[in-house]
Amino acid sequence: MISLKEISRENIDEVLALGVDEDQKTFVSSNGDSLAQAYVYSETAYPFAVYEGSDPVGFIMMGYYEAKAYYTLWKFMIDRRYQNRGYGRKALELGIRFLKERFNVSEIYTGVVPGNSVAKKLYRSVGFEETGLIELGMEEMRLTL
Repeated sequence: MISLKEISRENIDEVLALGVDEDQKTFVSSNGDSLAQAYVYSETAYPFAVYEGSDPVGFIMMGYYEAKAYYTLWKFMIDRRYQNRGYGRKALELGIRFLKERFNVSEIYTGVVPGNSVAKKLYRSVGFEETGLIELGMEEMRLTL
């Protein structure tokens, strides 16, 4: 069973130990970098550890992007040891549910590094679509709820 848990003293080391394969590192930030951003943007960042039962398997962070006044899927990764098991899709669905229930959002945006076809396919599977905008080296995608 996949669940999202807040990052705490009890699980931060487990989250920091999660990682992706070498060839995926150009597509995602490290969890340490993401948590540093969450700290700086603490009023608008919502980081969670992704768990399968009692095992940490990934990291997801949603946020509010003030410059554009919309909510985002800001950071997302599933550890290399747990990929291709359906955990990513379930974690995304939980992240979307969090934003819907907490903020009553009607749209969620994300950015994808060009060439990251695996992420694009996953995001499309939950309803994200390309907007055609490329900004700051990222292809923008939008989920309309």
